[in-house]
Amino acid sequence: MIKIEQLSKKYKSAETYSVADLDLCIPEKEIFGLLGPNGAGKTTLISLLCSLIKPTSGSFTIDNLTYKNSNKLKQRIGIVPQEYALYPSLTAYENLAYFGSMYGLKGTVLKHKINSAIDILGLSRFTHKKVSTFSGGMKRRINLIASILHDPKVLFLDEPTVGVDVQSKNVIIKYLQGLNEAGTTIVYTSHHLNEAEKFCSTVAIIDHGKIITQGQPQELVSNQKNANNLEDVFLALTGKALRDHA
Repeated sequence: MIKIEQLSKKYKSAETYSVADLDLCIPEKEIFGLLGPNGAGKTTLISLLCSLIKPTSGSFTIDNLTYKNSNKLKQRIGIVPQEYALYPSLTAYENLAYFGSMYGLKGTVLKHKINSAIDILGLSRFTHKKVSTFSGGMKRRINLIASILHDPKVLFLDEPTVGVDVQSKNVIIKYLQGLNEAGTTIVYTSHHLNEAEKFCSTVAIIDHGKIITQGQPQELVSNQKNANNLEDVFLALTGKALRDHA
């Protein structure tokens, strides 16, 4: 579903590459975890794949489309950003109707898709409430619905459960698993390594713009000396030094 070849990105003001000669293949229907410390290149890589920025060199395809087929490619993908991409002064329904219409959905089809997703994610009572009144977990769920109304083939998730309670996290993860079982390929980034270990079928750890290891979570744990979980693998490969950056 996703094929990346020698992909690189260097920002104009930067001294080093954020993504450096990266090769990666992600099969269809995978739940692929992209893990790494702050500044490792995760967000840049996701931005490249979503055609939000152009690569410095190299190439990639998603469902056989490149960033040069930007409009067609964007119809095939959904993006759940870490920051809420919602209009706080609009209701949940108004937000979803707006985003759905941007993908060409309308009428009873759009209405059904909105109401169905809102019901599954436990938000029916709040359909016509302003998003500004919602808790963090409720906003996360509306953010997710906005990204999947057009039935994308690939869904990119950037910290989809950050700052939410256990109940919201459980509902979000189950919903995502259902989407995956229905055929959606998921690319997921998170700092919640215990969650990633349980949720992802395959993970890759990225650091300094390069993939440093890749495989099934339990395989990586088994292959790393003295590792009991994915967090141990992560720290062994990326180190314990702080990665603060501005």
